[in-house]
Amino acid sequence: MGVLFLAGMAVSATLRRKFTEYGQIPLSQGLSGREVAERMLRENGINDVRVTTSEGFLSDHYNPANKTVNLSPDVYSGRSISAAAVAAHECGHAVQHARSYSMLQLRSTLVPVVQVSTTLGQWVILAGLGVMGFGGGNQTILLIGIALFAMSTLFSLITLPVEYDASARALKWMETTHLTSPQEHDKAADALQWAARTYLVAALASVAQLVYFISVYLGRRDD
Repeated sequence: MGVLFLAGMAVSATLRRKFTEYGQIPLSQGLSGREVAERMLRENGINDVRVTTSEGFLSDHYNPANKTVNLSPDVYSGRSISAAAVAAHECGHAVQHARSYSMLQLRSTLVPVVQVSTTLGQWVILAGLGVMGFGGGNQTILLIGIALFAMSTLFSLITLPVEYDASARALKWMETTHLTSPQEHDKAADALQWAARTYLVAALASVAQLVYFISVYLGRRDD
């Protein structure tokens, strides 16, 4: 878990560096992130999704509940390779939604459950371990905590194909529409690959932590 934590920090730092670097390279077609998003939505026959702006660096996301593509200020107004890549990726999620992509539907279904399990899971595990003043802990409480944490891990794993597929859709559209030159396309692909790696490291860390909790539970049960 410690190795994965350090790997996560390294990937996040590289991601920021890549997006900053490619954010300084103008897109040859001169479109802003908003214009890229609107064009991709339109060319995929999606007319009921709005493109809006949201505060924060790399805060970009697609909200299936109200059908909005939310772009950070640098992406929304930016006319760089990074802005185009991020805008197209988020529209990739909108295309998934419009095409009823099964993994996105499953992830959306799990959101309410994961919100509860993420909030309670760690506290229930700590109670089960006896860290919160419950003496030697309680195996049943620990098992409940592990089950809650497992839902968060499952959500992390389901997120992987959703993110990779959205990037694949974005890159394919950018290539087939000639939005980017070959050199620009390679840089856009590099940026999105590093973004996907943040989800990969997070999922691996969650799996490692889940395995650790299970091993603790099995060890206490054997005792």
